[in-house]
Amino acid sequence: MSIKVLIIDDSALIRSLLTEIINRQPDMEVVGTAPDPLVAREKIKALNPDVLTLDVEMPKMDGLAFLEKLMRLRPMPVVMVSSLTEKSSSITLHALELGAFDFVTKPKIDIRNGLQEYAEELTDKIRGAARARLVKPPARSAATLSVQHKNSADVVLAAEHHTFSTTEKIILLGASTGGTEALKVVLMDMPPDCPGILITQHMPEAFTKTFAKRLDSLCKISVKEAEHGERVLPGHAYLAPGNRHLLLKRSGANYVTELSDGPPVSRHRPSVDVLFRSAANCAGKNAVGIIMTGMGDDGASGMLEMHQAGACTLAQDEQSCVVFGMPKEAIARGGVDEVVPLHDVSRRLFFWLSAQGKRGFRV
Repeated sequence: MSIKVLIIDDSALIRSLLTEIINRQPDMEVVGTAPDPLVAREKIKALNPDVLTLDVEMPKMDGLAFLEKLMRLRPMPVVMVSSLTEKSSSITLHALELGAFDFVTKPKIDIRNGLQEYAEELTDKIRGAARARLVKPPARSAATLSVQHKNSADVVLAAEHHTFSTTEKIILLGASTGGTEALKVVLMDMPPDCPGILITQHMPEAFTKTFAKRLDSLCKISVKEAEHGERVLPGHAYLAPGNRHLLLKRSGANYVTELSDGPPVSRHRPSVDVLFRSAANCAGKNAVGIIMTGMGDDGASGMLEMHQAGACTLAQDEQSCVVFGMPKEAIARGGVDEVVPLHDVSRRLFFWLSAQGKRGFRV
């Protein structure tokens, strides 16, 4: 059965382009389009779509106001569309807080070479949205995604084995779809004296700085977009910039960040696999790796390497994930020590740190 999609966008040209992209897919179809939320409201009733694509800023009714009402009255999967301005990055992050499944950039009408890549991103997220975990209606199944060649972390850094003389702890977090809210839950529980934290969240480059600032305003720890070569300090979290890999390195007795423009790994840059491998290489048993909600399998191989290097490895459980893709793959490959619900991640994290000999943390 095809995934039924309703497109909501005030631009007739964008509606036409999205319709063409979606209708080329054998497992989905556009059942209708709407120029604004008021028209969309009636079409939702008449057409009963499986997934909505929703423009962020529209006439007659603000897209966020419509999304908030929709999620309260009739929750359903929504993929937001954004033009990636600095203003809309904040708006789009708020949309995720309100319950949107994910977001994509608004397509540029004049792009040619990048259209196929854009089409794959859009349709992959529509498929993911169709099977997302929602309160209601019940999640729907979707066609299996086609398997494509994916680079491993070898294209960015080699796997190495070191003996570790330090006992300084480090926390690594990896997430994708649904991760903006999941990361907020975990980081808001972190005390000011927690070990340094490195984060890879799949997110375009125009969003990461805004996202880091938002987390910083909410958390007891400091959160920032990572820069190349900065020392990793306790009580600080460093978010991978969009379109750059984030790696953990050692400089003498200290942990430092490294940014890389290497090829995408597991179809992503930044990649969780790259972050986790770097931690396996230079932190070993002093690291705790946590893999959270997201589509695909990025991070599964890297988590297994961390596990084999002696690190503690945790995965978010299926019930609390928006999409149980990345954690499921990590579990299947044998790299996960414990599967925990989102609300329990921070408590279990500090249990493992205490078991490894770290003292003085308050959860």
